[in-house]
Amino acid sequence: MIFDSLQVWSDKEARTGPENMAVDEWLLESVGEFPILRIYDWAGDWVSLGYFQSLKVAQEIFGKEPEFVRRWTGGGIVDHRVDVTYTLVMPREHPLARGRGCESYKAIHGAVADCLKKGGMSCELAACDSSGDSAACFEKPVAWDLLGAEGQKIAGAGQRRSRVGTMHQGSVIAPKGALDDLPQVMAEELEVVKLSPQVSSDRYEAEAWLRRVL
Repeated sequence: MIFDSLQVWSDKEARTGPENMAVDEWLLESVGEFPILRIYDWAGDWVSLGYFQSLKVAQEIFGKEPEFVRRWTGGGIVDHRVDVTYTLVMPREHPLARGRGCESYKAIHGAVADCLKKGGMSCELAACDSSGDSAACFEKPVAWDLLGAEGQKIAGAGQRRSRVGTMHQGSVIAPKGALDDLPQVMAEELEVVKLSPQVSSDRYEAEAWLRRVL
């Protein structure tokens, strides 16, 4: 287990891409004493771009049928029509938030792997970066991503660090409900919370934000 105590928010409200990104930003900016895990769904067909990714490249890969949203975190381009998603926010004082990004990435994905294995899925941590070159997140595994039984990438993530903590936005290609046991795998003590964030998604709806990298 990677935490002594963990707050868990099973967000039952499917949200648009901009709304999901705004809620995650709010979680990071308002993180308290304990880490918090959010597991959530998307309303509609969405593809998200990492902070530095090209909108043009995303549209070349996935076409113009889905809607696109730019994340606040790094990482690749992710098709949320085929995944399950979670966000983990850790306060700045937590050891995983103070350490190197690769260390927290490895620890968190190790817990995700344990959860998936518990549900009967075969997976392992990637030991090194792939030699491939693709902006599509699941076509280019990097160290500590999760690989499936045939060596294909099945889980990746992007992170952002701020003055108050670290946000880890994760995506897993797995059936709905595959992450239900993730809280129990991550922490010894769990506190289920119900949150009603009142946030503005204006930043993530803005064309200037989406097109910051064309």
